[in-house]
Amino acid sequence: MRIGVVSRIDVEESIKLTDKIVEFLLKRNIEILLENDVVDKLKKYEELSCPLEEMEADIIIAVGGDGTILRTQRFISSKKIPLLGINMGTVGFLTEIDPENTFESLEQVLNDDFFQETRTQLQIQHNQKQQTALNEVVIMTRKPAKMLHIEISVDEEVVEELRADGLIIATPSGSTAYSMSAGGPIVDPRVGGFVIVPICPFKLGSRPTVVPDNSEIKVKLLREGKKAMAVIDGQSEEEINYMDEIIFTKSEDHAIFVRLTKDFYRRVREKLIKGGIC
Repeated sequence: MRIGVVSRIDVEESIKLTDKIVEFLLKRNIEILLENDVVDKLKKYEELSCPLEEMEADIIIAVGGDGTILRTQRFISSKKIPLLGINMGTVGFLTEIDPENTFESLEQVLNDDFFQETRTQLQIQHNQKQQTALNEVVIMTRKPAKMLHIEISVDEEVVEELRADGLIIATPSGSTAYSMSAGGPIVDPRVGGFVIVPICPFKLGSRPTVVPDNSEIKVKLLREGKKAMAVIDGQSEEEINYMDEIIFTKSEDHAIFVRLTKDFYRRVREKLIKGGIC
């Protein structure tokens, strides 16, 4: 087995745990690829160093929060490498393991006692450029306290024309992130759908909508002279201009997660009780 290891490097506890994970795997003669930024931070394991975008592994362990998962998935989206998340963030809806259970859980994985869970991703097309999102795309103004005038259509049928602070297009995975905070529903990851959530719409009748994931969603910016930006999984931005169309469809590439238990609803309850504060 070849295992890739990535980590957030801005939290000392994450780096210390990553160091222990590498030592744990090396003692078991596991071939390791360690993200080069982590190697630079640890100042050792130079022989294991590998850029994230070049990792080819059976499993990638991501030590951090949901942001670390999203960053990692962005680089490996087309490679179909299973991700195992160890939560060193705040909430960590996408992560599987709490820090105190790290090594017990890794033993379970090395003994092949796990299953794989696939998650739907969004494909975003804008100006002949395509990107992929695991959680969501947020469309918002570039200037605070300004509203967007946008048209939303699904399979060529206009669903809504509205003024709002912004718009969220979320996958089931992203339904527990910004979408939920903006009033959208929590969607079981097994559901084949996408969630469209207006952010602070001026028209009170504008409500979140769930559409089939085989739909084509189009969003058009209607007001001349106003620009918007699309923030993709919090990792990258696209500028949107007047009458631009941004098109959302289901990606052919799924995200794959290593899971040890089938406890989606329990994890959601626990995360919501914490309220994002540890």
